[in-house]
Amino acid sequence: MKMRPMLTLEDVKKITAAAEAEANQHQWIVAIAILDDGGHLMSLTRMDGATPANVTIATEKARTAALSRRSSGAWEERVKAGRLSMLMMPGMLPVQGGVPILVEGVCVGAVGVSGVQSHEDEQIANAGIAVLS
Repeated sequence: MKMRPMLTLEDVKKITAAAEAEANQHQWIVAIAILDDGGHLMSLTRMDGATPANVTIATEKARTAALSRRSSGAWEERVKAGRLSMLMMPGMLPVQGGVPILVEGVCVGAVGVSGVQSHEDEQIANAGIAVLS
């Protein structure tokens, strides 16, 4: 039987705190979704002023990263390069801001952020994930 790392609630709390701190440092108002490796919600933070749409977008960005094991921005780059068929991939939101959480080379989940520019969303997600290393 193979053993693999798993995302714990304690990990999720640390990721959330670091991501929120990054957003607050820049006065960015966002929603932050953290999902497990199967694309199931473990935590959702909607900062004061974030819209209901930000919640949905953050969750879908994270789901894209969790299920595909690559960033949602990677899918966006494929679309920009002309692979419009990527828009029809089931369950994929090809917009930067969803990042897989990799531990020992294994995807244990993902963080998705929505509310500011997409590259800033990804910056927040990466800041959250960085606390695990």
